Amino acid sequence: MSQLPFPGPVSTDPNRPVRVAVVLGTRPEAVKLAPVVRALEAAPRFEPLVINTGQHREMLDPMLSRLRLTTRHNLDVMRDRQELSALTARLIEGLGEVLRQEEPDVVLVQGDTSSTLCGALAAFYERIPVAHVEAGLRSGVFDDPFPEELNRRLVSKLTRWHFAPTEQAGALLQAEGIPADNVFVTGNTVIDNLLWVRRRGVGRSAFRTGRRGVLVTLHRRENQGDRMRAMAATLLRLARRGDVEILLPMHRSPAVREVLEGALAHEPHITLTEPLDYFDFTASLADCEVVLTDSGGVQEEAPSLNKPVLVLRSTTERPEVVATGAARLVGTDPEHIHTEANNLLDDPALYQSMAEAPSPFGDGYAAQRIVTRLAEDCTAPLLHTDSHVPSLADW
Repeated sequence: MSQLPFPGPVSTDPNRPVRVAVVLGTRPEAVKLAPVVRALEAAPRFEPLVINTGQHREMLDPMLSRLRLTTRHNLDVMRDRQELSALTARLIEGLGEVLRQEEPDVVLVQGDTSSTLCGALAAFYERIPVAHVEAGLRSGVFDDPFPEELNRRLVSKLTRWHFAPTEQAGALLQAEGIPADNVFVTGNTVIDNLLWVRRRGVGRSAFRTGRRGVLVTLHRRENQGDRMRAMAATLLRLARRGDVEILLPMHRSPAVREVLEGALAHEPHITLTEPLDYFDFTASLADCEVVLTDSGGVQEEAPSLNKPVLVLRSTTERPEVVATGAARLVGTDPEHIHTEANNLLDDPALYQSMAEAPSPFGDGYAAQRIVTRLAEDCTAPLLHTDSHVPSLADW
């Protein structure tokens, strides 16, 4: 027996567009869903309806138009230092109201945020099938990262179309009992958008000096508090090598900013900035030498630009990037981070081997593959039926 809700093709009225509600609320979701929205807009009979939950409103709103995203609905769910339970309640209530109003044929969510889980759950309550972009990521530890690992596992139980970014992610879904016919390996849409932005040459690097650039991102809940204070002290030691400039765009979370500003604000070789928009961040990523990050998305983007990555976490749901050699999982111990960073900066052979490692995350055609599959199941013909959409065998 299939464990999937709403199995089989979607029956739609041939006289009206197939309405796809695209739920996003954070900057990474917008980055990864923008190529899908653009592909839906280019295909006949599809009508994407973008719902912005406002989970990262200050970081997200300024970049929506530059990504060619127009929102149909904007929710205002965020409160200062709110609990996850309160955020979840507001998201489900607000999304449910919008779905009842719009009556979409499909709800499309991405990744593992609270907006993702609540979008899928609200769709299930309204009996609307769910498409999950970037499905199948697993760290193997139920509460690490928290709450993202649980979010993505729960979303898989609510999903009709599982769009996995890699073969390994697809295999993990099937191992959990998802029928193979409902798992589609597409590549990761973050590469689609990265290549789209780089082709346009937009964005400006935030590095200020000619020193070797070290790009750092730190924000995850499990790294906050004492652990972040210890890592900040390590960054201070690394900056005092004298030959590097550390660029650290700060997350808007007060728990993150209080620690990083207090520890690092007066070090001349460390540049603390407000959150960079996606385009300036991409330019800074292209301009750096080494990346230290606890972000999932940066683990995907950096290898496509030949930037070695040290992952400041004890687990990763993207083990492919470690397996290829493009990244190292170095954990959160400050001494170990310091050693690994110095090794990477001082050993040209190690650096070259990581920089030249292949990216496992795609070729820039993931969004087309997603829309192709939705078109087949929603009886909507493709706009470019004579064009070749590469399979993963073409990589």
